[in-house]
Amino acid sequence: MTSAPAESHPLTLGPLLRGEAEVIAGWITRWTAGHTLRLVALIAAGAGAFGAAMGSWRAPEQAAFAAVKLPLILLATAAGNALLNGLLAPLLGMDLRLREAFAAVLMSFALAAAILGAFSPLMAFLVWNLPPPVADSTTAVAVHNGLLLTLVGLIAFAGVTANVLLLQLLKHLGGACVAWRLLLAWLAVNLLLGSQLSWIARPFINKAGEPLHFFVPHALDGSFFVEVARAVSELWKHFNP
Repeated sequence: MTSAPAESHPLTLGPLLRGEAEVIAGWITRWTAGHTLRLVALIAAGAGAFGAAMGSWRAPEQAAFAAVKLPLILLATAAGNALLNGLLAPLLGMDLRLREAFAAVLMSFALAAAILGAFSPLMAFLVWNLPPPVADSTTAVAVHNGLLLTLVGLIAFAGVTANVLLLQLLKHLGGACVAWRLLLAWLAVNLLLGSQLSWIARPFINKAGEPLHFFVPHALDGSFFVEVARAVSELWKHFNP
């Protein structure tokens, strides 16, 4: 029995998770507004559930803030990446139109959100069993740093995994050599743009005792990478006094 043509396959998570290149290529060449809305809804649900699980350690309000902000950050990063990658693809040797680049990037972020959504019950269970956010507590500081690094690590894992899952699509469209070049370019743009937007939109997990903010004042001060290094250093000192 022959497989159904690519255009007959509805946009569902199964072929996307399996990286079925022909089916996905059919989607991006016949992209519709319905496809966009379906993936945006998946990003909102998956990333929102994960953000709520992480933010619930601090307070219900923080959970609500993170559930809204994390999907918005993924969508903003996807939009920026689509534009940049649509320009990079022809330079790296792949004939990919801007609309097709947008579709491929949005699918990668939807995959990342689905992975984060799958982690959300585990994160909720972890947060439930952590010490409460007591002000001026060294344990609460360590827990905050640990959650911050967990957030960064899981988002990085989900993003890399989602892009690698689409590698077969890139190979299908432009060959293995071009696909690897474009994949590395996508990952680099994801890191730089995503980390900066996340830093501006902080906090996703407020420190114990601090007032809750949707956005912090002076959001442009500091650096994402400096904050990650500080969290690692403080966590190391806590467990190795």
